[in-house]
Amino acid sequence: MKSHSALLVLAVFSAAAIAADVPPGHPAMDAKKPAQTAPAAQLPQKGKVLNVINVPQYTYLEVAQDKKTLWVAAPTVTVKKGDMVRFAEGMLMTNFHSNTLNRDFPIISFVDKVVVAKE
Repeated sequence: MKSHSALLVLAVFSAAAIAADVPPGHPAMDAKKPAQTAPAAQLPQKGKVLNVINVPQYTYLEVAQDKKTLWVAAPTVTVKKGDMVRFAEGMLMTNFHSNTLNRDFPIISFVDKVVVAKE
């Protein structure tokens, strides 16, 4: 019985630590949802992946768009450096600090979906 209590406490603290990186008011990002393809109109943003950082339940992507770069945070997605991706309009945050990464992002977009483009 003690091990069940310990597991419950561990699960609660883990969930709280992961949730700490989501900005207030952002819709829940369910990592258990399977990746789905979506029409390009639903994923209007696109870019080339320059950097990928995976953490439990999230993927942080540095994406090149035209002559600028943008960091995007999304539910876990399988993507690699050099891939072209499409993603939804997200919630932009400036001067965002990720507790999980212990890193500051000057600007980052929190999105619900990222897919590798077949372009």
